Amino acid sequence: MRSLLVRRKGKGPGMSDITRARTAVVARILEGDGRAEHAQRRAAFGNAGLTPPLSTLIDKVAKRAYTVTDEDIVAARASGLTEDQIFEIVVCAAIGQASRQYHTALTALKAVTEQDKE
Repeated sequence: MRSLLVRRKGKGPGMSDITRARTAVVARILEGDGRAEHAQRRAAFGNAGLTPPLSTLIDKVAKRAYTVTDEDIVAARASGLTEDQIFEIVVCAAIGQASRQYHTALTALKAVTEQDKE
């Protein structure tokens, strides 16, 4: 992990590669080709604006992934979604939650770093 935090000669902060990669992944899952509608993917990413049973599944993925059951997937399938669509929407939810946690961690790190400078 330390190697990710050190400055690389001529490249600026080492984390910039991770930031660019994360930005590319988010753009791809939200706006790239897929089976699920872009609006559904964006809603899952933000964990907002979905209706049951999909909202139940996505909330579990984002907040308590260990509680997702086969019945949650069956309910999503019964609502008319294909397995490919469910997969894409679940990936968007997981990456959305990871992004929120990432931003929270960066904010905390920035606050601590600024306190150390004082």
